[in-house]
Amino acid sequence: MSSTETAPAETMNVSVPLVLEDDLEHGATEIESMCMNCHANGTTRLLLTQIPFYKEVVIMSFSCDQCGFQNNEIQPGGEIAPQGIRISVRLETVKDLNRRVVKSDYSSVRIEELDFEIAAQSQKGEVTTIEGIVDRVIRGLEQDQPVRRIQHPEAAEQIEQFVTKLNELKEMKNAFTITIEDISGNSFIENPLAPQRDSKTTISHFKRTKEQNHLLGIFTRDEVTTDDGKGPSNIAEEEKENKLLKPIAEGSWPLEELQGEVLQFPTNCPECKADCVTNMKLTTIPHFKEVVIMATVCDNCGLRTNEVKPGGGIEEKGVKIEVTVRGRVDFSRDVLKSESCGLYIRELDCEVGGGALGGRFTTIEGLLTAMKEQLVEGSGMFMDSNDEETKRRLDGFFGQLDAAIAGQQQLTIVLDDPTGNSYVQSLNDDGTPDGALRIFRYHRSHDQNEELGLNDMKTENYGEEALTETSESS
Repeated sequence: MSSTETAPAETMNVSVPLVLEDDLEHGATEIESMCMNCHANGTTRLLLTQIPFYKEVVIMSFSCDQCGFQNNEIQPGGEIAPQGIRISVRLETVKDLNRRVVKSDYSSVRIEELDFEIAAQSQKGEVTTIEGIVDRVIRGLEQDQPVRRIQHPEAAEQIEQFVTKLNELKEMKNAFTITIEDISGNSFIENPLAPQRDSKTTISHFKRTKEQNHLLGIFTRDEVTTDDGKGPSNIAEEEKENKLLKPIAEGSWPLEELQGEVLQFPTNCPECKADCVTNMKLTTIPHFKEVVIMATVCDNCGLRTNEVKPGGGIEEKGVKIEVTVRGRVDFSRDVLKSESCGLYIRELDCEVGGGALGGRFTTIEGLLTAMKEQLVEGSGMFMDSNDEETKRRLDGFFGQLDAAIAGQQQLTIVLDDPTGNSYVQSLNDDGTPDGALRIFRYHRSHDQNEELGLNDMKTENYGEEALTETSESS
């Protein structure tokens, strides 16, 4: 999809659910909408789809037969990410300009070499390419040039020189770096080598400020009140959930009292937002620690999710686990992968970030199968537009992965978890070393602590200060 100029989203006459019933079988869903240009009735087409190695998105396309007005827009199909994202890509060849880009409404785009920035919320979210972003900037700058040359010739000359520099970037006369920063965490730049790592791309996450959370509509309970001074109705449901989960996370709830007991609490389906129930159970992994297993089944749309969270806090050190998969016996090893743990398969040069597979308690075989399913399911949106080389590379990769799952190829799987909350079962129960399993503990870097929010967390003399504040208030 090429970059197009967008206007404010059109006003829709009907309410559309997030999960569209016709998506999977009949493609896009069409609804009647009012045209914001001539105010006649037009047509909006919505498609819920998934971008490979990214997430679900809702693509909206409006057209009016009366005046010919068109408008394309993209919105994330899931929840706002817990952290903002910053993606920086070094572009060195013409092929790099074809990288697909997903920009949300809250994305700012910066071209480092030109010290040029497109401010967040100045453009609507869209699916485009690196070249499409540069083209849109050029069109915007050239739009009023005829009038500007008459009224402000000096400014017009400066803009003309800047447009020349942008055109030189399109021709790749010089390498340049483009950075997208999105406080919602819902932006994406394609990795043409996926699922292999991309040495030209640097991805980091950051904690949003209070002002940025307010911009996204995220408020704490103390900040959100109604006219009568009471909080919104959904706060009561959130408090029920926190009463169950927060004591476990803080370690203030005796874990032995929850062993074997299945707790239930109301929640909303992450896909269709319908009311459903999440089951939670605390269990102990031998030779490791207690973990909380949560499973949700939605009766409305049929979605099934499961998630694993450690029963304690973040460990003092991170952990890197290397396991050599030599045959069927190694496929049965139990694996606990936290949501912050990255996965790397050395022989396939395949790297999957921590958020891709989420937290789960499974086996080596289950981990590989889940990774394959996610990659296959995520190849629907861009697959038709991929070149033959990319298709051939992906087919070869899936063939190698199938051979590995069938036990026909030896693999080395590396789990890297900065929180230290991941685990792989040893096959030697007598305590002797397992030759196929290697575990390394390491001190986290400053950047890793920053992503985990540990640099701003004060723990020294915390109890004494809290006691002093309580005494003074009394």
